[in-house]
Amino acid sequence: MTTTYAALLRGINVGGSRKVPMADLRALMEGLGHGGVRSHLQSGQAVFTSDHGDEESLAAELTGAIEKRFGFPVDVIVRDHAYLKAIAEDCPFPAAELEGKQLHVTYFSSPVTPDRFAEIDQSAYLPEEFRLGDRALYLYAPDGLGRSKLAAHLSKPRINKGVIATTRNWNTVLKLVEMTGA
Repeated sequence: MTTTYAALLRGINVGGSRKVPMADLRALMEGLGHGGVRSHLQSGQAVFTSDHGDEESLAAELTGAIEKRFGFPVDVIVRDHAYLKAIAEDCPFPAAELEGKQLHVTYFSSPVTPDRFAEIDQSAYLPEEFRLGDRALYLYAPDGLGRSKLAAHLSKPRINKGVIATTRNWNTVLKLVEMTGA
């Protein structure tokens, strides 16, 4: 059975380093036997179809191929359309009332539990807030991610220890649902 997935690459094409041209990424993915490969923006999203593997094995395959081709490691999370759609539908914040830059989703490579975030006094960061979902964290940052003190705290290595975490704004979240559903 062929499934449509999104590959989320962490930390590429930011600040002029770790360059992965999207045309090269698409060619690499096609060379791995994936179909319907399309990319979105330059910040590391690609949609593809595959009839073999699962999210974890596809992510591992892409991680290895990217390092071999570009010469540096890139963390990759792969999620299918059903998961991406559920994340959008399960948003605990009023997404339709917010600007895309105010709402973000951090995707995790594996489940995370609330105790990972127990040290964070959410009231100290208001009006910013976060809520956990299925292998995801929803972040409401009314002034945007770049000005968010809560986002800076959430990205600390000790909080993300042992998992891959990569964040996308709400516009990208919705675009990936659309692209994987087509």
